[in-house]
Amino acid sequence: MTFGWCFSVCILFVLVGLRLEEANAQFLREVGTKKLAYWSIVVDQSGHGNFTTIQSAIDSVPSQNMYWVSIKVKAGIYREKVKIPYDKPYIILKGEGKRRTFVEWDDHHNTSQSPTFVAMADNLVVKSISFRNSYNNPTNRKLIKPAVAAMVSGDKSYFFRVGFFGLQDTLWDDTGRHYYKLCTIQGAIDFIFGAGQSLFERCSISVIGGALDAGLPGFITAQGRTNSEDGNGFVFNYCHVFGNGTTYLGRPWRSHARVLFYKTNFSNVVQPAGWDAWRYHPNEGNITFAEYGNFGPGSDTSQRVSWMKKLDLETIESMTSTKFIDTDGWLQKQPF
Repeated sequence: MTFGWCFSVCILFVLVGLRLEEANAQFLREVGTKKLAYWSIVVDQSGHGNFTTIQSAIDSVPSQNMYWVSIKVKAGIYREKVKIPYDKPYIILKGEGKRRTFVEWDDHHNTSQSPTFVAMADNLVVKSISFRNSYNNPTNRKLIKPAVAAMVSGDKSYFFRVGFFGLQDTLWDDTGRHYYKLCTIQGAIDFIFGAGQSLFERCSISVIGGALDAGLPGFITAQGRTNSEDGNGFVFNYCHVFGNGTTYLGRPWRSHARVLFYKTNFSNVVQPAGWDAWRYHPNEGNITFAEYGNFGPGSDTSQRVSWMKKLDLETIESMTSTKFIDTDGWLQKQPF
């Protein structure tokens, strides 16, 4: 009897015996005020769980899954590539701490092929785990290459206490609405990039610019909004930017890039100019790079680029609220 068959049978059994909560075609189990997954899978390399690899646990979830499934990953270093495909939504992937549970792979052949972790499905919760592309992280003498730790392309994705470790192109926040809370993101070159509509709250932005050639600055963000009507952009609330070397806050990956840093602690790694127009000079007017209420030695804006946007308070409030990524209440429906 396969685990996948057992999974389906057990779901049917649960449906008979328990009251269902249905929201957007997802099924949850209520315990007091908590909304929990209906089924749990344990991944343990020592063989004391249902599976020894994370990918095999994901593979066991039925295609077109409609029930929240919890995949609990025991502490350890899992040397594998992990992918959650489009047809497997409603997965909770939970480790035992972002300093205790690591998924690692070493790949740099090209940007799209390199990610250690790929999340294509909607309605995903990831907690207490870290993803690392070990090609340049920890820093070494290898030629620096784009080497993605995680690529997030699904909608309605929530990351809590998750680590992302790389050097160039660490976190590919590709597309969709995403909420990152209390996460650690480490890198040096364009290490948060993509066209996601994402809110980063109380996250640690760890710059390892010291790994670059002497005197070369890094870039934290490379945002990919393509026109002024796109809703996407990166917003950093109450975060901490620190590390070694020196870095710009961002440069535009696409013509209408949008990034806001709000009430964030900037160490002295931040370049006085703050931002770089890269290949979009002299069309900086299309770019929305903004700062508001930041503090720390790197927050002085007196030498910032002249084209940095000064947003009105109404815009700032709308972008820094969870409504920036959640106008339909999906965050409240997640099984936290």
